[in-house]
Amino acid sequence: MKIAFIGTYLPRECGIGTFTHNLRNSILHSSKGVDNSFSGIVIAMNDNNMNYDYPKEVKLTIRQEFQEDYLKASEFINLSGVDICVLEHEFGIFGGQNGVYILPLLHKLEIPLIVTLHTILKTPSYNEKAVLQEIGKMAMKIVVMSRKAIDFLVNIYDISREKIEFIEHGVPDIHYDNKKSKSELKLDKKRVLLTFGFVGRSKGIETVINALPCVVKKHSNVLYIIGGKTHPNVMRHSGEEYRIFLMRLVKKLHLENHVLFLNEFIEVQDLFKYLAATDIYITPYLNEAQITSGTLSYAIGVGAAVLSTPYWHAQELLADGRGILFNFGDISRLAELITGLLDNPEELNKLKQKAYAYGKNITWPKIGDKYLLLIKSIIKSGFKPIKSKNSVLDFLILPPFSLDHIDRLTDDTGIIQHAKFGIPNLKEGYCLDDNSRALLMVLMANRQMKDNKALSLSPIYLSYIHYMQNENGTFKNFLSFNRNFLDKVGSEDSFGRTIWALGYLMCNAPNDAYLQTGKLVFFNAAPNFENLQSIRGIANAMIGICYYLKTNPSDDSMTERLRNMAQKLVIHYRENETEDWKWFESLLAYDNGILPLAMLHAAKILNDNDVNEVALTSMDFLTKHTLTDDYLSVIGNEKWYMREGERSVYAQQPIDAMAMVLLFHQAYKLTNNDEYINKLYTSFLWFLGENDLRMSLYDFETNGCCDGFESYGVNRNQGAESSLAYLISHLTVLQVYEEIHQHGVPVKSRL
Repeated sequence: MKIAFIGTYLPRECGIGTFTHNLRNSILHSSKGVDNSFSGIVIAMNDNNMNYDYPKEVKLTIRQEFQEDYLKASEFINLSGVDICVLEHEFGIFGGQNGVYILPLLHKLEIPLIVTLHTILKTPSYNEKAVLQEIGKMAMKIVVMSRKAIDFLVNIYDISREKIEFIEHGVPDIHYDNKKSKSELKLDKKRVLLTFGFVGRSKGIETVINALPCVVKKHSNVLYIIGGKTHPNVMRHSGEEYRIFLMRLVKKLHLENHVLFLNEFIEVQDLFKYLAATDIYITPYLNEAQITSGTLSYAIGVGAAVLSTPYWHAQELLADGRGILFNFGDISRLAELITGLLDNPEELNKLKQKAYAYGKNITWPKIGDKYLLLIKSIIKSGFKPIKSKNSVLDFLILPPFSLDHIDRLTDDTGIIQHAKFGIPNLKEGYCLDDNSRALLMVLMANRQMKDNKALSLSPIYLSYIHYMQNENGTFKNFLSFNRNFLDKVGSEDSFGRTIWALGYLMCNAPNDAYLQTGKLVFFNAAPNFENLQSIRGIANAMIGICYYLKTNPSDDSMTERLRNMAQKLVIHYRENETEDWKWFESLLAYDNGILPLAMLHAAKILNDNDVNEVALTSMDFLTKHTLTDDYLSVIGNEKWYMREGERSVYAQQPIDAMAMVLLFHQAYKLTNNDEYINKLYTSFLWFLGENDLRMSLYDFETNGCCDGFESYGVNRNQGAESSLAYLISHLTVLQVYEEIHQHGVPVKSRL
């Protein structure tokens, strides 16, 4: 029997990586006595483009934020003769919002699935709950490591109790003598307190440090060892801020001779020597939201005397006298408990004996036996996982999402508007339109993918917008490369696109500085909203206002502005509507999808039947004239499409394809009609060759998008507008894919 394990893996310094390694080895060891045909391969999760020297059992790696890797992994597993898959799940190790990228891999598996859950939240966000519920649908069995986790899954996540299996966290079957370990570690004359694991603020280590002065008064030979590196996620965002805080606290309390920091990922053998040398093990976490603690399991497994705050796993594991609980942050009680145990060796030994007796039952060989029995029962049952057979979104043909070309086009002023092939054309300078689109795109990328590059680019585009605003709230558009203004007031279209980006920013600001700057510019511009005459300027601004109102629904005056602007478009529509022409003008020109898109956004907020009817009718009309023969053929900018005239095919522009992608996405969200997902994906494939010329506009070498195609072929220049249109469309497809798998929506496939 062949088993595939998916998770982080040694030598990556990660608790789940250690768990996956131990679980694989324990299952294979358990199987040797009965069936030597068992084997286990590993598909390892990589983080932040890191490379590791993996052992031979790792047959494939998945880069956390690269969706195509997940699809390739599912194909690899299905073709490698694997009988069952075991997934180690923790939201943070998988890519996408709340780790949603793992879902397509699981959907495509053709073998049974077991999932071990390392984190189960009591109050999950909508996305966290949806992701875990979707995993629950696909798994044959879900393994949890505490009884409380079962209650959470049943009562919060609506997962069937019959699917859930309780198997405790395994502990290496390693034992060292206390005296020998103390001697080897040169701790013979010390009374040792220990906390180990990744260091972060939630661990509450300062509680122990603050308790030490009282302990040291009576036991001057106490040494508190803090073992472990700062958590990688903490390092990325805060560096060693917490460790430095702890070190300053130690110095302030004059405890330099009583606290030892082991700032390293401690290998298992060394860790168990420290545990053996420990008099009291302490887990002083600051809140209850810890459903599983591997460090606590290890401490109980070796028979340590444990003091802990009452987080969920501790309440369960330390019951029946296996440890002692103290309240979160209760310094005086902790000092009293430590002193009392050090004063009373008999009581200390009783705790150790009870812990040791329990720990004998959770060693990895015994845990491996339980997993092996579970695996055999699933294989024997003959049941197969429930999978969706059809999906219109085939990520194997999507290029990796990349900001390389956008980064190339961007300097410290803004994004250069044009390019010669893939090289920025500095002669053309900058424009407001593109910097607004760029801000929208990087905010989308940061929201969906937590893309650090996107976040670093966003203040450049926002500052450009701020710089170009006039005193009356309007905007200049064009700026030369040497930073000379080239106009006094830009087009209404550029004004509207800027309001769109600012509205999205206020709805999805990465921090308060962005939010406050966005508000400032947005409300400076607001007096100009109802002066707009261009229907595309109106439409773009409406979308921005709708995003603003999502987070500020009680702003009645802004709602009325939206209503007035929507009525302007309704009037344009009624003036040009005939039996055969359901449009806002007497022609289909450029960026057409933006008009019904704005009406769909407004319809969701205004609950206006007239607005809703115009939105859907105009969308259907545009669809009829652009979606033909299963591909998108946008209106060419060469001559456009005059009513009762001929439709122009050439000079097709990427912004038109982007508008259609966004249009069908919004239509799906408004109507829940699955067919719009197919239309959206068909529109996106325009960029990748499903178009009139059957040529891809996306450049796989530069990661840019060509400016469109003419009768002679593709315009190979890759300016900001076209590349941003592609990336916004790509991000929308990724978002739709997440929505499909979070909601379990059946999707018809056109492929």
